[in-house]
Amino acid sequence: MYLPAQFNETRTQVLHALMRARPLATLVTQGDSGIIANHLPMQTLDEPAPLGTLRGHIARANPLWRDYRGAQALAIFHGPQVYISPSFYPSKAETGEVVPTWDYAVVHAAGTLRFIEDVKWLRSLVAGLTEHHEQPRSQPWKIDDAPADYIDKMLNLIVGFELSISSLIGKWKVSQNRPPADRQGVIRNLQDADDADSHEIAAMLAAWEAGSGTPSAR
Repeated sequence: MYLPAQFNETRTQVLHALMRARPLATLVTQGDSGIIANHLPMQTLDEPAPLGTLRGHIARANPLWRDYRGAQALAIFHGPQVYISPSFYPSKAETGEVVPTWDYAVVHAAGTLRFIEDVKWLRSLVAGLTEHHEQPRSQPWKIDDAPADYIDKMLNLIVGFELSISSLIGKWKVSQNRPPADRQGVIRNLQDADDADSHEIAAMLAAWEAGSGTPSAR
């Protein structure tokens, strides 16, 4: 992707934080039928260093695991995104030389895939994913809450995958390229908005202003 230097985020822990906060990724592969995109929740692991591993599963009926030929795959994690109005900028009143833009954060994780049919591995993956996503609930659902034979049947209907990350690229386009007064105008207006993405982009820009650049991870 096009990546001007001022928008380049290189810290693995920051990129992993966004990937964990926004686990539904777009997985792009090249198969016998051409370019294929699938939208899949993924688990981000720190190991092996330095970039880690992605894990997930697909329906057995999905042709991805049969069509894949070992080429590079790309998982795109979509962070917060928001429209930026020229009216946010104090410089609008001074020069009028401003135009709209879009602020956003994304991570591209590339690597090779391997597919896994082992039922014990799949059970461990599904149990771990469920535990993680059910954690905020007052009465978390557990895989053992369902009948064992039903879970066995469902596990036979999926195929697991691992993506060993060989390239990790982050783009944090959060108005860093604007003059200081305009950046403060963006922060104020996004903080006053009533949606979560606006607040998160405002926090990212405020963190960049403070020198840390670390995004909020919900």
